[in-house]
Amino acid sequence: MDRVLSGMQASGKLHLGNLVGALQNWVRLQAQYDCFYFVADWHALTTGYAHPEAIKESTQDLILNFLAAGLDPDKCTIFIQSRIPEHAELHLLLSMITPLGWLERVPTYKEKMQELKERDLSTYGFLGYPLLQTADIIIYRARYVPVGIDQVPHLEISREIARRFNYLYREVFPEPEALLTEFPKVPGADGRKMSKSYDNAIYLSDPPEVIEQKLRTMMTDPARKRRADVGEPELSPVYQLHKIFSSKEELEYVAHGCRTAEIGCIDCKKILIKNVFKVMEPIWAKRKELLNNPDIVYDIVKKGTEKAKKVTRETMELVRDAMGLGKF
Repeated sequence: MDRVLSGMQASGKLHLGNLVGALQNWVRLQAQYDCFYFVADWHALTTGYAHPEAIKESTQDLILNFLAAGLDPDKCTIFIQSRIPEHAELHLLLSMITPLGWLERVPTYKEKMQELKERDLSTYGFLGYPLLQTADIIIYRARYVPVGIDQVPHLEISREIARRFNYLYREVFPEPEALLTEFPKVPGADGRKMSKSYDNAIYLSDPPEVIEQKLRTMMTDPARKRRADVGEPELSPVYQLHKIFSSKEELEYVAHGCRTAEIGCIDCKKILIKNVFKVMEPIWAKRKELLNNPDIVYDIVKKGTEKAKKVTRETMELVRDAMGLGKF
């Protein structure tokens, strides 16, 4: 089976956008590929180095949600980045051969510098983020990385670095390919893209009453100020969530009801709440089971780490030998 590699940064709790945009796809992929999924806790330090105390909690929450969403440790490998020191070693060696200009031209480098002006990001760790990301991918000699079309340029630097290493030394790394995935845009409670930074997210760890409250107070078409006002469902973030969570028949029903004012916004939201709960109920049940049995989670991470280390050690032997750093 071809190998797939993907990870999530330990920078906060997971929300519905992460679930439908990535986790549900990971669950599907584990049946088709040799999948390695990890929590990127070192990556969280690139922007959150001043408050590392939050990373441990985020790491635990991610692992719980990986498993609660359906990742099966018998079908995929789940591990934590910082427990595999070979990632750091390869990152160091790649830093010796990567031109500075390659890192400076990564699309998100200047964008994030602008978005996070309140933080001091003039560090090598932030600049070198794509290099550590490259090490994460190619150390497993992964063939595919699941990404959306907008993320393909970010993967290209990993391909360039792998190509440069192979040219300078020896063919060790396959050039990772994008496994293009349709990532739906999931609106948050305020209509903007769901994001932790916007404080508009519905978290997988939220209890039912909190999720219901967030959905009940979610903004709709601003033209529907009164129950009798007709609206345009496409202008409503609630309708965008219906497209993800509701059936075709329910989608047609709420669209017609909105345009004719036959149903009110609360009626529309009740249907959405029911369907979101249908998705969330097995996740809540699995989270509860795992929280009551932390040793299960510990064992899964331990076994995943051991399997990941076996692969990374084999890769690093090839890397050291290719660079003339082998034993003498």
